[in-house]
Amino acid sequence: MVRLALHTPEIPPNTGNAIRLAANTGAELHLVRPLGFSLDERSVRRAGLDYADLAEVVVHDDTAAFAGWVRAAGARVFAFVPGAPVRYTDVAYSDEDVLLFGRESTGLPPEVAGADWVTGTVALPMRSSNRSLNLANAAAVAVYEAWRQQGFS
Repeated sequence: MVRLALHTPEIPPNTGNAIRLAANTGAELHLVRPLGFSLDERSVRRAGLDYADLAEVVVHDDTAAFAGWVRAAGARVFAFVPGAPVRYTDVAYSDEDVLLFGRESTGLPPEVAGADWVTGTVALPMRSSNRSLNLANAAAVAVYEAWRQQGFS
């Protein structure tokens, strides 16, 4: 199943919901530090409920460590950024792909979205009059599209 990566997330309930998403879809969740919270905070536990034991969560110390893991794994990375020329539905996802999302307040830094270890940038379409989607909701849309393409296996 596809891998979901949150780069320096700030809001504990979003990460808790991503843990629940990973548990229910079989996606592997990668968190890139620094995190804006402690993983044992009550709000993360509450949002993730008892799913943390059912999800595979990998925490990377920083962007460099995550990039090293990506290179070693030979994974394709699709960075989700506003205004990317490719829609998330136009990518044929494979089991080993990584769907990379940025932090809630600022998204992915340009140096991460444009890094040489990022395969491409993709966007979730939305109304131009609105600013953004909730991180956990955007991640769920993308993970379910990748899973759908794999026949929900």
